[in-house]
Amino acid sequence: MIVLTRLNGKGFVLNAELIRTIEENPDTTITLVTGDHIVVKEEMAEVVTRSIDYGRLLRRLVPPS
Repeated sequence: MIVLTRLNGKGFVLNAELIRTIEENPDTTITLVTGDHIVVKEEMAEVVTRSIDYGRLLRRLVPPS
């Protein structure tokens, strides 16, 4: 899960595994696998960084098989 900010300034938590695409034109728009769109204050690069960090955290939590 990653913490993001809507354009109205309210924070929310997004399951990064649901992200299909991230676009910046000029606001950052996240499209989810469900087809929903979310517009956030963070720049695209920041959303990508947080998503990657989240994925790395998950892999550290899973014991090797």
